Amino acid sequence: MKAEIIAVGTEILTGQIVNTNAQFLSEKLASLGIDVYYHVAVGDNEGRLFSTIETASKRSDLVILCGGLGPTEDDLTKQTLAKFLGKELVFDPTALAKLDTFFASRPDYVRTPNNERQAQLIAGSIPLQNRTGLAVGGLIEVDGVTYVVLPGPPSELKPMVNEQLVPHLTTGEQLFSRVLRFFGIGESQLVTILADIIEKQSDPTVAPYAKTGEVTLRLSTKAKDQASADAKLDVLEKEILSRHTLDHQPLHELFYGYGDDNSMAKVAFDLLKGTGKTITAAESLTAGLFQATLADFSGASSIFAGGFVTYSLEEKSKMLSIPAQELEQHGVVSHFTAQAMASQARKLTGSDYGVSLTGVAGPDSLEGHPAGTVFIGLATPNGVDSVQVNIAGRSRADVREIAVLHAFNLVRLAVLNGENLV
Repeated sequence: MKAEIIAVGTEILTGQIVNTNAQFLSEKLASLGIDVYYHVAVGDNEGRLFSTIETASKRSDLVILCGGLGPTEDDLTKQTLAKFLGKELVFDPTALAKLDTFFASRPDYVRTPNNERQAQLIAGSIPLQNRTGLAVGGLIEVDGVTYVVLPGPPSELKPMVNEQLVPHLTTGEQLFSRVLRFFGIGESQLVTILADIIEKQSDPTVAPYAKTGEVTLRLSTKAKDQASADAKLDVLEKEILSRHTLDHQPLHELFYGYGDDNSMAKVAFDLLKGTGKTITAAESLTAGLFQATLADFSGASSIFAGGFVTYSLEEKSKMLSIPAQELEQHGVVSHFTAQAMASQARKLTGSDYGVSLTGVAGPDSLEGHPAGTVFIGLATPNGVDSVQVNIAGRSRADVREIAVLHAFNLVRLAVLNGENLV
């Protein structure tokens, strides 16, 4: 089934409101196995709306019109669709009774003839009752095309869709998705590696999405139930994770988790909590972002008692008990400083893991290092080590955010590898 969503309202075209209904409806229809091919916005003009409906009727099996069901003269969606279909408007008894009740309970409101329009629907339509408003919606099939009219306010549209429309649109198949998350590879390289899979895709499909510092792949398929979907998605996932990067690194090593709502930080947090390990951090360029991210998760106090933000050399020396002359000798942007910060933070808090971040967020260089140079230390019961990452060509905010992702990834790998160092 090919669907088209038509948003009616001049206020959408002028930018006065954002068309959030289209996103909601697209997600809802996709979950029902219905493909949305077109999004259209049209103003409150009968001629243009009539033409838009005419075009939609020739290319779509399901046409959903949102907005224009109110009582004013520019609310003309039902009237225009009725004209296009050659049908009359009739009153829906349930909607009319609700209108009566509304005005009876509000004696200060003046009921005018145009209010009655909200209780009308196209003759032959299945009424879609409005639990949170007064304008009734409707569904009607004519010449193989299903037309749906819905109110514009999201507070009215969403309940009507969920409670009234969805039961009429169930096709027997649903859209099931699985999101794979990768860290340490860019979107362009990942797409290159999977070019043949993406090129020949039909069902399941593969859609890459670039995020700050990472890439996700959404695998989607239509199936009658979760088990049938999993069978198809498992095959595709296995094929993807069997690939290698352009420098021959197994792709499965860069895969770290599933889900839209997941994150590198959440994966590392869950591993720490699941193994009963504690962590601390000493941060310079990230100024507490690693620790703030930890604190976002419920139960953070069980693994994180506290840490350090040591921006200057003097504070690194004073708060972490690192000799100032050694920091001056090696530089604050160095493997030495990263390792000393991680080791001392772990020692001073008695934590199982100590993480450190020091480097150059930019835009200027520091100690001869260009912006984006970051050293990350990791101290475990087995010792301390550090890595250098180069996050070039990014804003200060991106450098800090991506540096934190690298730090959480080091923690994740350490926990998975039994506290072996990086």
